[in-house]
Amino acid sequence: MLVYECELFEVVPVLRRYARALTGTTDRGDALVTRCVEAAAMAPSRFGLDRGGDGARLSMYALLNLLFDRSEEFGTPGRPLPSPHPIERALTELPEADRRLYLLTALEGLSLPQAARVLQLRVGEAIERLKTARARVRDAMVQRVMVVEDNVLLAMELGALVAEMGHVLCGTAGNEAEALALLKVEKPTLALLDVRLADGGSGIELARRLKRVRDLRTIFVTAFDDDILARDARHLGQIVRKPFTNAGIQAAISRAIFMPQPVALA
Repeated sequence: MLVYECELFEVVPVLRRYARALTGTTDRGDALVTRCVEAAAMAPSRFGLDRGGDGARLSMYALLNLLFDRSEEFGTPGRPLPSPHPIERALTELPEADRRLYLLTALEGLSLPQAARVLQLRVGEAIERLKTARARVRDAMVQRVMVVEDNVLLAMELGALVAEMGHVLCGTAGNEAEALALLKVEKPTLALLDVRLADGGSGIELARRLKRVRDLRTIFVTAFDDDILARDARHLGQIVRKPFTNAGIQAAISRAIFMPQPVALA
């Protein structure tokens, strides 16, 4: 039994990582791993613990999946809790087999044949499923970006950076009225805002409205960051100070994309 305990001890850390992603929370993942270890310890040869190596690890992944699918203790059997993380949210939109295939290869580092074995899929089917999963996750990260900047040249420069990153520039606006019209028609998911706009408009007030109406993520691109601090608006979005660099804008957009978002209540 001591040999089996050593084998389990080595595999538990990776099981915890996978179980956390599988269930959606650390607590549920750890509870699932506990169940899994208890079951494996009762029948070590059935789960490859007497042989060691990758066979034991793959068998334990398969056991985790089986227990998750059968138990209501972890919420809806076979489905994770909603997550505030964008990639995890995108993964929950996939068929469950595709989600697990993505996790086993991208998170756990299994080869495609190994992941297919865990999920009892043919390798050819697994290849197609993984292609679809990767494309869906990639598409979910693409943002529709609105640029609100009254300097036409700067607006063009920001738009070019957005496109270069692979996102969609859904429009530019020079004042609040144009921005609100774009919001209604183009449904952006992210806005780059100057603070002092044409016609005396305020990017800060616009950001408050975008937050209230659409819970839209915003990034201030401005030389007047003191205005943001003075009006207690720092919470509305990141600040990139003018004159900006390409790297600064790209980093801010990436942070906005991967920043956890509130989970909508049912």
